[in-house]
Amino acid sequence: MRTPRTRGAAARFGALALMVFAAANIAAPAAAPADTPRTDKVAPGLEHIEIRRGDFGRGLGPDRWVIHVLVGDPAKVRLALGRARDKGVGTETTSSIARRRGALAATNGGYFRTDGPYRGEPAGIVLQGRKVLSEPYHRRPGLAVASRGARTRLAVVDVDLRAEAVVPGKARRRIDGINRPRLDNELILFTPEFDRTTLSGPQGIEAIAEKGRVAAVAEAAGNAVIPRAGFVLSAHGEAAAWVRTNLKPGTRVEARTAVALRPRPVFIPDFVIGGGPRLVRGGQAVAPDPEIYTPAFAEARHPRTAVGVRSDGRVLLVTVDGRQPETSVGMTIAELAALLIELGAVEAVNMDGGGSTTMVVRDRVVNSPSDLTGERAVGDALLVIAR
Repeated sequence: MRTPRTRGAAARFGALALMVFAAANIAAPAAAPADTPRTDKVAPGLEHIEIRRGDFGRGLGPDRWVIHVLVGDPAKVRLALGRARDKGVGTETTSSIARRRGALAATNGGYFRTDGPYRGEPAGIVLQGRKVLSEPYHRRPGLAVASRGARTRLAVVDVDLRAEAVVPGKARRRIDGINRPRLDNELILFTPEFDRTTLSGPQGIEAIAEKGRVAAVAEAAGNAVIPRAGFVLSAHGEAAAWVRTNLKPGTRVEARTAVALRPRPVFIPDFVIGGGPRLVRGGQAVAPDPEIYTPAFAEARHPRTAVGVRSDGRVLLVTVDGRQPETSVGMTIAELAALLIELGAVEAVNMDGGGSTTMVVRDRVVNSPSDLTGERAVGDALLVIAR
C-alpha cells in the first residue's frame, strides 16, 4: 500500500489518480492501456477524480471500469446524512436530496426496503442526534461520522443495541425493532421521525405515548398517529398480550435504548448509518463474513459505493459503475477493498450498491447508474457540505 505524501493538492491528487490500481489485485493484461484519470476541483477542500481503467477500444470487455472518487479535506468539508423526504420512510433520488440540502456533492447511502408501504425504510442502523431511528441488521457494520469541531471524523464500527419498553417499577419488555414493519409476536417502536403514522395494519394493538404517559390504546385499528412529543408501541401476538396487561391510559412508560459501538470512536458521532461489509481495517483488506454476505453479493461484480478515510483524515467517497459491459463491469467486494487500499484508505466500508450506486457533483449525476430507468430513488444519501 502506498501512503499519500504531504505536498501540494494538485500534485497529490494527480499522483493519486495515476497510481490507482498499480498494486491492486485486479490484474490487467500487460498490454492494457494506462488508467485515464481526470481531476476536477469542486470547491476548496474537495476534489472529484474520474478514472477510466481498461481497454475501451472494443465493443464489450470483461475488465473495464469507470470509477469516481471524491476526496474531501476534513477541515474544509463536512459529511451529513440526508434522509429521503426528511422522514424515516419513502424514497428520493440522491441528486434531489443533494440539491434540497445545498450539498457540494453526494453519494447514495445505506441499504433500504425497496417495495411496499415501508419503501425507503433503512435496512440497518440509523443513529442520529443520539437517537436510534433504525436497529442494526444481520450484524452489518455502520459508518460513524462527526462533523462538529474543527475536522470531520469517520469510523467504521460494529453496533450493539438494547431496546426496551419500561413501565417504571413494574414491567419491561424487549423492543424487537424500530420504525419498521411489525412481524408476528413483535413489539415495534415508532418515533416521530418515521412518519405521521405507523402505516401498520389492524392485526395488533398500539399504545400511543405522549409526554411519558400512555395517552391511548388502539386495538385492531393500526396506522396510529405518532405524537410529536412521544412514540407508539405497536404489538402483535405475545407482545400484544404484554401491552394489554401493562399499558393502560395514564400509565407511565419509557422507550429506552442503549447503543455500544465497537471499536468505540474517539468522538461522539453526529450520526451512524448502516453499511456492510467492512472493506478495510488498519490498512488491510477484510474478508466478508460468508454467513452474512452470500457469494452472489460478495464474489460477483456489481456497481458499488464505498466510504473510506485515509491516514491523514481525508475522506474518500467512491463509486464504481457496473452491469454495463460496454463501459464498466463493476467489482467484487475483494476488488473494491483493493481499490480503497490503493486510494490510501486505512478504514473503509461498503454501502448500498447495485442500481442505487450514484454520485452527484454540483447537482449533476456524474456516474452511470445501472438501472434502465436511470437514477434510482433511495432511502438516504451521504452529503458533502462546505464548512
